Amino acid sequence: MEKCGGDITASVGVIGGSGVYEIEGIEQLREIKIKTPFGDPSDAITVGVLNGVKCAFLPRHGKGHRLTPTEIPVRANIWALKSLGVEKILAISACGSLKEEIKPKTFCIPDQIFDRTIHRKSSFFGEGVVAHVGVAEPFCENLRGIILEGVKELGIAHTFGGTYVCMEGPQFSTKAESQVNRSHGFSVIGMTAAPEAKLAREAEMCYATVGLVTDYDVWKEGEEVTVEKIIDIMNANVVNAKKLVKAIIPKFIADKKPCACRSALQYAIMTNPAAISKASYEKLELLIGKYIKK
Repeated sequence: MEKCGGDITASVGVIGGSGVYEIEGIEQLREIKIKTPFGDPSDAITVGVLNGVKCAFLPRHGKGHRLTPTEIPVRANIWALKSLGVEKILAISACGSLKEEIKPKTFCIPDQIFDRTIHRKSSFFGEGVVAHVGVAEPFCENLRGIILEGVKELGIAHTFGGTYVCMEGPQFSTKAESQVNRSHGFSVIGMTAAPEAKLAREAEMCYATVGLVTDYDVWKEGEEVTVEKIIDIMNANVVNAKKLVKAIIPKFIADKKPCACRSALQYAIMTNPAAISKASYEKLELLIGKYIKK
């Protein structure tokens, strides 16, 4: 295992479970361990070539699923991928359905997030540098369109659009919580899209998530969530997720349409450059160095 990125680069990042990147056809696999100003990422990052595209694969919960959703070092994860040159991120996660028509084994491609988390660091900024980044549209529309094409071509049951409500976890919902989330019209519920999407936007990276629906949360009588049911459906979802990753990664790179994600910080940094300390600048140079030179 290599200690740092060095001359290793990747264009696309895939965040998900370890099973998702055990895909036939990946070549030149290397594992690298990256240090960041925000601590260590969830685990070593696996870099390889898939269909001619350099990709970085990061197990969100660490290999062996060691980290709870709240324990995931999201800032370190996004920073590490950014440091490798990743410009576009495909995030994959399990989720529960809050609507009758969104059945288990469906792939949800949401266009909104509602963040109910309360214990997570949701910004790279603070401690002397202030930036206010827009996240009105939290997922990259270009990537969402490519994902939609992919699930259609592969014949994967899917839903396009809707709100992903992100809960703290690691416990599943109470029935009262589930009914309240349904009353708001939310589509699916998960534990990992926030603050990933917001941090990716601060890092000027295109980001989209695919929610792999495993259950009906706990709102539907007779369909209450159980770990046993989830594992069975997750295994089926992972098979389709692998197919999807392999199919759409080349399209991510081929896409050259303009995208606001890549200039999200241009007018967002509020702090006078002269007021930014050397230590703060060095810590955030990977993000702000494009706009501020010291």
